[in-house]
Amino acid sequence: MRVQSLTLAVAGAALLAPAPASAALPAAARPSAPTVVREGDVQAADLLAKLRGCAQVSNGRYRSDDGARANIPVCGKQGAVFWKADMDIDCDGRPGPRCNSRTDPLFSDATAYQQSDGRQLAAETLPYIVVPGVSSIWNHRDHDVRAGSVAAVIYRDRVQYAVVGDIGPRHIIGEASYATAKALGIRPDPTGGGTDAGVTYLVFKDSRVAPIESHRAAVTLGEGLARTFLDEN
Repeated sequence: MRVQSLTLAVAGAALLAPAPASAALPAAARPSAPTVVREGDVQAADLLAKLRGCAQVSNGRYRSDDGARANIPVCGKQGAVFWKADMDIDCDGRPGPRCNSRTDPLFSDATAYQQSDGRQLAAETLPYIVVPGVSSIWNHRDHDVRAGSVAAVIYRDRVQYAVVGDIGPRHIIGEASYATAKALGIRPDPTGGGTDAGVTYLVFKDSRVAPIESHRAAVTLGEGLARTFLDEN
């Protein structure tokens, strides 16, 4: 495995993308397609403008990979913490056609946190991020970051909402699920994908998506928290 408490009980409406032209066809003739969730209207540029500079809250700095320099701090801003790093691909959890022991030599069939039904998270379909294990560098729990905390992951001009879904090495930061990378236009291949830099992970403190596996709930809660963050900072 490489403000006030907010819990979302009911996802907001109007999150589905406009229906395709095939919606007019009889049900039996319609092609099957995955549900597409719009990620909201908060702009990447507006969030990044609020995240210039760093009021460091970690005791030390993290590495992006084994052997790299330890030069990535965790920073604090009102109501949130954030870091700017690379993105390694986490394919752990419930196996699927893209994430399994054949596609990923480091594959683990477990994530630190589980779905509401007890099953492991599915990296292929659920956007989630990985936080470092607790160490003397930083303890995410001390900053009200825990299972299901909502994050806005920013890359170039895209914002992807995700949940805290896994815990990684204690000295490395900058990792997210296959689904997170794919949605941001980053190559999601667990063996050769990811990106070396340019990703900002903004995690809203004392927030929680329930159930953790509901991406629609993460979008609804994340969009509201992102707007509040912009207004208050």
